[in-house]
Amino acid sequence: MVAHRVLAIVQAGGSGGRMDVLTRERAKPALPFAGVYQLLDFPLSNLTHSGCTDVWLSVQFQGSTLEEQVANGRPWDLDRNVGGLRLLMPQEGTGTLDEDGFAKGNADLLFRIRDDIQSFDPEVVLVMSADHVYRFDYRDAIVTHHEHGAECTVVTTEVPVEDASDHATVEHDDDGRVTRVDYKPEEPTTGTVATEVFVYDPAALVEVLGELHRELSADSEPGDTGLGDFGDHLLPRLVERGKVVAHRMPGYWRDLGQPHLYLTAHRELLTEDRDVLGVPGWTILTRQPQRQPARVLDGATVADSMLSPGCHVAGEVVRSVLGPGVVVEEGARVVDSVVFTDTVVRRGASVHRSIVDTRCEVQADARVGEADAAAYDDPDAVTIVGRHSVVGEGVVLGAGSRLEPGTTA
Repeated sequence: MVAHRVLAIVQAGGSGGRMDVLTRERAKPALPFAGVYQLLDFPLSNLTHSGCTDVWLSVQFQGSTLEEQVANGRPWDLDRNVGGLRLLMPQEGTGTLDEDGFAKGNADLLFRIRDDIQSFDPEVVLVMSADHVYRFDYRDAIVTHHEHGAECTVVTTEVPVEDASDHATVEHDDDGRVTRVDYKPEEPTTGTVATEVFVYDPAALVEVLGELHRELSADSEPGDTGLGDFGDHLLPRLVERGKVVAHRMPGYWRDLGQPHLYLTAHRELLTEDRDVLGVPGWTILTRQPQRQPARVLDGATVADSMLSPGCHVAGEVVRSVLGPGVVVEEGARVVDSVVFTDTVVRRGASVHRSIVDTRCEVQADARVGEADAAAYDDPDAVTIVGRHSVVGEGVVLGAGSRLEPGTTA
C-alpha cells in the first residue's frame, strides 16, 4: 500500500554555479525550460499528480526568484489551509551553529531540518532535486520501498557509462538491494545512476544523520556539519546498513545542470514529446502570465522549433526554442539555440548554439555563437548572454563567450 502520510522535500537551494551567468541572479530551478515552463515545475507537477499534498520547498540561493514563481503553491493546488506548500528558508538563531544559515549540501540540509521532520511524523520522506526534467509517479517508488521494508529507496535511470561520472552510480543485486554507490566516480563501471529522487524511512534517516554528524562535525569548519551532499556520506552509510533498494524510473530523464546538457535536452524534445510535456492527465503545471498568440510573418522560416506565446518572428528560426515575447526581426537567424523571455534579435543578426537570457537585445548584424561549435558536447563551447545584456551592432561573440548580466558588448 502507498503511505498515507508522505512528506515531500524539494531541494531547490543550490547556487547552480555550473550554469555560469544564467544563475548569477536566479536560482537554478527557476531557469526556464521549453519556453513556458521552469525547472521547478517538473517535480511540483509530478508531486501533484502523485497525490502528494505536504510539500516542503528548500530555498536558499536567490530564494526570491523561486518565491514569486511558486505563488504559494497555487498552480499545483498546494495553497491549502492544512498541508500544502511550505518554504524552508535559511535561518539564524534557531539552533546550534551547525543548524544556522545556509546548508553546505543536500544531506547537510536534511540534518538541519531533522527536528521538523520528526515533528511532522511522516510514514515516508520523499526527497528530490529540482534541476531535472522527467515524468514520474512517485507512488511507484513508495510501493517498492514498502515491499522491501527499505530504509532508503533510490530511484535510478540509465545513462551512457561515459556520462555517469557526473552522477552517483548505483550497483544492485537481482533482488534490487543496492550493494554499492560511487559518488561522481572518475572511471564509472556502470551507467545506472541515481536520479536524485529518494524515499527514506524517517526514523532511519534521522538516526543516520545524527550518527554521521557526531563522526564528521569535529573535523569540519564551524557552521558545517560535514555531511555535504547525499552521495558523500549519507547514502554510502545507508548502503552499509543493507536496507537500500533501487527502483528504476521508466522513460525520459535528463539532468540540466550544465549548459551543454541544457541545450541537448531542448534539442531532444523539439520534434518528439518523449512522454514528458503533453501527456493527457499529467499536465506540467506552471505559473505564466497571459500573452497574445505567437505570430509568424510572411517570409519567415520556422523549422523544428518551439515558439511561446507573444513571439513575433519575421526571420529564420531553426531547431530552437523561443520564450514568451521573443522577437526575431526580418533577416535575423536563430539556430540551435534557446532564447529567453522578451529578448529581441535585430535585422541581420545571428544566434547559433547559444543561450540568450531574458530581456536581451542582439543588435543588427551582430553574431552570437558559431554554427559549428561543439555546444552539445562541451559546456565551455556554449555561448551564453546574461539577462538584460546588449550585444552591439556588428559585435561578434565567438563560441563559448560569456556576457555577465547587464553587460553591453
